[in-house]
Amino acid sequence: MTKQNLTVHNNTKPMVEMRMPTKEDGADIWKLVSECPPLDQNSMYMNVVQCDHFARTCVLAERDGQTLGWVSGHIPPETPDTIFVWQVAVHDDARGLGLGKRMLRTLLDRAACAKVSKLETTITKSNKASWGLFKSFARDMGGDLSDAPHYTREDHLGGKHATEHLVTISLPRKKLRSVA
Repeated sequence: MTKQNLTVHNNTKPMVEMRMPTKEDGADIWKLVSECPPLDQNSMYMNVVQCDHFARTCVLAERDGQTLGWVSGHIPPETPDTIFVWQVAVHDDARGLGLGKRMLRTLLDRAACAKVSKLETTITKSNKASWGLFKSFARDMGGDLSDAPHYTREDHLGGKHATEHLVTISLPRKKLRSVA
């Protein structure tokens, strides 16, 4: 039997913490989103309101006080079995680490999402990173992904923005319970 030299590397970086945002996080979230094209830059005020009014359906990921990720979402009153994810933003320093999927899983594990069986989001056809994230997430969850044009360039967006496709992922209940 051959002996192998093993080197143990201690990862000295602290863990990424997932938590509900507070209104004090709004400015940092606004800055993160501004650094994550092609995400739409909304007003800082809107991010503060999201943090204040929709904290239970949003996720902030941070390490040592640095905002590394953000998921904003809400449960539409007309469809209480659906979580609509508005934005997923991941800082350059955390890309490729699976943080987007981890934030989505954290969101679905919240009490606010106990009755959720579908995840919806809108994505432009050119946003390859978002398509990759949500297709991979659907596979991991054992869900089916479908999409169709929803907010069209001419009918809804004044010819100024690419058509947004409504992406729907069915979420099997047994998978949701094992997310924790």
